[in-house]
Amino acid sequence: MSAEYMLYFYNMSREKNDDLVYKALADSRRREILDLLKDDPLTTGDICKQLEPLDRCTVMQHLGVLEKAGLIFAQKKGRFRWNYLNAVPIREIYDRWINKYASPNVEMLTRLKNDLEK
Repeated sequence: MSAEYMLYFYNMSREKNDDLVYKALADSRRREILDLLKDDPLTTGDICKQLEPLDRCTVMQHLGVLEKAGLIFAQKKGRFRWNYLNAVPIREIYDRWINKYASPNVEMLTRLKNDLEK
């Protein structure tokens, strides 16, 4: 296998994974789940309690999207399914797309905008 082909394959799989991450982050309920997991892992039941108006089936679908994107991983321990945050895909997107555009001037303008909105 040539190095050119391997690089092409790597970039294609990376782009596909980026698409899955963007899709997962597009929904506010999935972002809320990630926020819940930022400090500690939670069981699926605990997540369901936090998202009370949603039924367990809907929460499980959201967890499935997050897991497919690599943003969480689950581990079964006894009767419980523990969900853990994996922030690596978010960091990779930040490094690839956001960091290079986040010059000191952009940061200063963002701070100014936030200060003015307060």
